[in-house]
Amino acid sequence: MKDLAESLSPIERKIFPLIRDNISLRELIEKSRLQEVEVIRALQWLENKELIKVRKEEKEIIEIDANGKKALEKGLPEKRFLRAILNNELSLNEIKEKAQLRDDEINVSLGILKKNSCILLGNKIKITEAGKKYMHNNKIEEFLEKLPAEKVKLDNYILNELKNRKEMIREDLAKERISMMTNKGKELQRLNIRDDLIESLNVNILKNKLWVNKKFRRYDIKINVPKIYPGKKHFVNEALEHARRIWLDMGFKEMKGNIIQTAFWNFDALFTSQDHSVREMQDTFYLKEKGNLLEKEIVQRVKNVHENGGNTGSKGWQYKWNEEEAKKLLLRTHTTVLSAQTLARLKKEELPAKFFAIGRNYRNETLDFSHLFEFNQTEGIVVDENANLRHLIGYLKKFFEKMGFEKARFRPAYFPYTEPSIEIDVYHPIHKKWIELGGAGMFRPEVVKPLLGKDIPVLAWGPGIDRMITDAYNIKDIRELYRNDIKQLRESRIWLR
Repeated sequence: MKDLAESLSPIERKIFPLIRDNISLRELIEKSRLQEVEVIRALQWLENKELIKVRKEEKEIIEIDANGKKALEKGLPEKRFLRAILNNELSLNEIKEKAQLRDDEINVSLGILKKNSCILLGNKIKITEAGKKYMHNNKIEEFLEKLPAEKVKLDNYILNELKNRKEMIREDLAKERISMMTNKGKELQRLNIRDDLIESLNVNILKNKLWVNKKFRRYDIKINVPKIYPGKKHFVNEALEHARRIWLDMGFKEMKGNIIQTAFWNFDALFTSQDHSVREMQDTFYLKEKGNLLEKEIVQRVKNVHENGGNTGSKGWQYKWNEEEAKKLLLRTHTTVLSAQTLARLKKEELPAKFFAIGRNYRNETLDFSHLFEFNQTEGIVVDENANLRHLIGYLKKFFEKMGFEKARFRPAYFPYTEPSIEIDVYHPIHKKWIELGGAGMFRPEVVKPLLGKDIPVLAWGPGIDRMITDAYNIKDIRELYRNDIKQLRESRIWLR
């Protein structure tokens, strides 16, 4: 028991002697002169040590409101009214000016004073003997000074009178903490609880040996402490930053670009035909304005590939390519547009090269539990004469492993601008199921040759990353990614690198 006494913190030692049966939190705050949060913390610690029991009760609390505070500071409106006519009879306008009363305060004062026979009305208003006595009646002021207080402990007559006045008082339903001593606490209270224990060492105590013959406070390392929620990024940004760090650590350079792009870079450069359904309004967000196609040589090469295959050995799409269609501005539908632009800027002396992008894209999807009209994608390309499909699978396996998915599998698939193409699945270790994440492959010659100038292997991938984030955080509805629920934000995991 002595060790327990020596483990009490300073605020516990201040609160503990004040505990008696059925003492309220408000009383403890008043007697200890500590802040409310300090008293609550002390009560929690004392209860954890089984020295007290705390029960919570809901009570109706009456608190003073704006006009009530003003009444205590300047006086009740009716008393200011009476003071103005104490020595002289005045007109209503003269009283209003002298007592500095608002119209609503004048009306309230007239009603109260006539009801209590405190004034005589005429061209001039005169105070009565009852009015002079009323000036010395301080029951309302005493009532207001007691606030905040429990409703059941207050004078009902004055309470009902003040309820009829605007913003004098307000009623709140408060959760009160009521404390009482346990048998263990009563036993400890009989001991002489020291208040000269050393809490922590500092230079002065060590230098002057002030610790000699003193007792150090014992620390209970098992006691519950309040949860602390550190400042951190939104968990979506946290996950995206983690993915970005993985690619950087693997030697990739980051690609960046505008959200608003021309249809040329978003579709045409990736060998998507101009009559393809993906370009229609129900899939893509278009802007009213049109852009410019400044890269004339590249535009011509892309046009040739679409019309007849150019010098790629392909037949192309066998139609007349429309430059005006390519000038349309849109919200990018994938980050692959950045891969196309990077290939077009890449110089031969920079090869081999590895690039990645993480960015938001937009598609005209119906919003539901598994679809958003904006989504994040992680894009990547490797441009290397010696690259092959096995290298592609190796890069992706390593990335998904570092994102927390140790098992990944790859299935043959079809995508318009890659050949061969693969579909990516990862195995969720908790849900014990395979999750489809997106596609990858090697860019077709119809994409590479017009942009880069020659046909060499280009590994490419662009799986959506939102699906990975929802599974990492056990989120069932993808809309919850941007709900900003404070509990979810506080408790979300932090990605370790």
